[in-house]
Amino acid sequence: MTALTQTQFYSQLKRYYGFYTGGFITFVIVLAILEQMGLPAAWIGYIFLGATIALYAGIGIMSKTADVSEYYVAGRRVPALFNGMATGADWMSAASFIGMAGTLYLSGYDGLAFVMGWTGGYVLVALFLAPYLRKFGQFTIPDFLGARYGGNVPRTLGVLAAIICSFVYVVAQIYGVGLITARLTGLEFAIGVYVGLAGILVCSFLGGMRAVTWTQVAQYIILIIAYMIPVVWLSVNIAGNPVPQLAYGQVLQQVTAKEKELNDPGTALGAAEASARAAHKAKQAEFEAKIKALDEAVAAGQGADFLAAERTAAGDPKDFPATVDALKDKWKKAADGHKKASGPVAAHATAFAGKGAEAKLLREKPDASAEEIAKARAEDRAESNKKRLNFLALVLCLMVGTASLPHILMRYYTTPSVREARKSVFWSLLFIFLLYFTAPALAVLVKYEVYHSLVGTPFADLPAWVAKWAAVDPTLMKAVDINLDGIVQLAELTLGGDLIVLVTPEIAGLPYVISGMVAAGGLAAALSTADGLLLTIANALSHDVYYKMIDPKASTVRRLAVSKGLLLVVALVAAYTASLKPGDILFLVGAAFSLAASAFFPALVLGVFWKRANYAGAVIGMTVGLGVCMYYMFITYPFFGGSPDNEWFGIKPISGGVFGMPAGFLGVIIGSLLSRAPAKEIQELVDHVRYPSLEGDIETKAA
Repeated sequence: MTALTQTQFYSQLKRYYGFYTGGFITFVIVLAILEQMGLPAAWIGYIFLGATIALYAGIGIMSKTADVSEYYVAGRRVPALFNGMATGADWMSAASFIGMAGTLYLSGYDGLAFVMGWTGGYVLVALFLAPYLRKFGQFTIPDFLGARYGGNVPRTLGVLAAIICSFVYVVAQIYGVGLITARLTGLEFAIGVYVGLAGILVCSFLGGMRAVTWTQVAQYIILIIAYMIPVVWLSVNIAGNPVPQLAYGQVLQQVTAKEKELNDPGTALGAAEASARAAHKAKQAEFEAKIKALDEAVAAGQGADFLAAERTAAGDPKDFPATVDALKDKWKKAADGHKKASGPVAAHATAFAGKGAEAKLLREKPDASAEEIAKARAEDRAESNKKRLNFLALVLCLMVGTASLPHILMRYYTTPSVREARKSVFWSLLFIFLLYFTAPALAVLVKYEVYHSLVGTPFADLPAWVAKWAAVDPTLMKAVDINLDGIVQLAELTLGGDLIVLVTPEIAGLPYVISGMVAAGGLAAALSTADGLLLTIANALSHDVYYKMIDPKASTVRRLAVSKGLLLVVALVAAYTASLKPGDILFLVGAAFSLAASAFFPALVLGVFWKRANYAGAVIGMTVGLGVCMYYMFITYPFFGGSPDNEWFGIKPISGGVFGMPAGFLGVIIGSLLSRAPAKEIQELVDHVRYPSLEGDIETKAA
């Protein structure tokens, strides 16, 4: 494509997406007018869901292609600006759109690990990988591993690692899609998962990367508008400032003051909170007594009789646990939930404040001895060090994982040149920054609204959205009058992190059309990332396994048919897994980053910057790195049957990459030094990739 044609193409894209943005804003305004005229909220939800999926399907149909280059890398003609928007949408998954502000809401400063890690990771992408992979060309990350290290084993390991980390990631996206679809339409969560899946498939099934790219640009526009409008509205209402990033420092001071009041039993608000926490503590003791009685019955060989008696006492419900272990697990979760709710309110600015052993000791025993206080302070220091270690470990895993995820790195194969690939990283970071810079403000503003609008409200006067979200998922939204005073206390309110962004318009009292728009934005974020991930998995299997290893003479039609068939199978398996709710969105996404960092980063970086890295080193490094990370997650994450008691140095399973990544580097280095150096042509390939000309080559020696 000539420079003039590329320029014309760029101008055409700007015109098309300019019209598209204006059309979307007009669409929202029209719906808002119709709502004021009496259009039911349910209809608004259906219209948003149907219109957005129809839009993405339309782009997918218009981008239909049978050309291999178009299907796998969008013809390598995506301008940097638009590739940056597509990468931003691909990147800002349900975790960023839905989970980021929620994590900051629940964790305070601790949640900034996600902002720092995910943003900082793009520095690693720009410095270590994007331009070099673009110079290499080709279609997938396993392509690079196969060409750089030689043989099918490194390629196969790359495919396996890409499937594992992408599958974990896509499950989180489909979970988010199910959550949003269920709220928009009133369908059950499991049905919402499969309805949302249809929206994912229509984007990627027909046109591959070409369709996904232009759909993701459209999705970015929707998601960033949907994210910004409610937070600007809240900022104006609360602080009188339309720039939330500047206003939330002032609001944070008011939030902190309210938290101190909630923790002070000497105030009316604090006394009510203390009453609710005491009721939670009594419930915790009740469930712990039940667990003890169950254990005693099992030890006496009467577990089955105990289970039958409990089922009868509960009225023989259909969902009653079928085994003693399941009943115990249910009671243990209930006891843990009440234990969590019985503690003091964690300060937003410092999540550890007020929760330490010393604070607890002085509340319960004001006349504690110096020795007891010293012991409590030592416990606090140990806990603080553990939290600091986990914070740094998570930042590291997210940064390195960002530079290792195949579906992100694949985006830099689509630019016309190496220069455009470098510029694309800049645009990606800018578009991502817009949302990440706003998330802390959103978290603080929502917390202010919850403290001032929900806490202290009579249960009879709770807004309707509380019951509606509780019907979607009671683990994320619940309000129970545990101390029976008829007034909502913070300890009686469950508001999960995955809901914070989605309920913001309703908390702010905005028209329901804005709620629909935010849900559409969250849907766009989840769909865009799910598209890229499913395409990564399907392409790895169809291109790297089927075409490169099984049938190198396969026709273009057969290759694309295999890719589409695999896309459908993987999507259905991921949807089924998501319907089981294996974990919260942010954990699943974080785990994917740790897995990617462990499996890919050592082999990719050393493959670019160390000529001596060879076949044996790559095989050992990728196997050991991925294996160590997966093993650590299995032994520490409860969903897999693991236990926090198995943690090494107190590191949480989400940060398992801090063990897998060093193991991967050691594996590559030791394996390479103990075996012969790579062939001369491979070393020449490294030189070729290491010095990317600014104009860039479409085809390379590896081709």
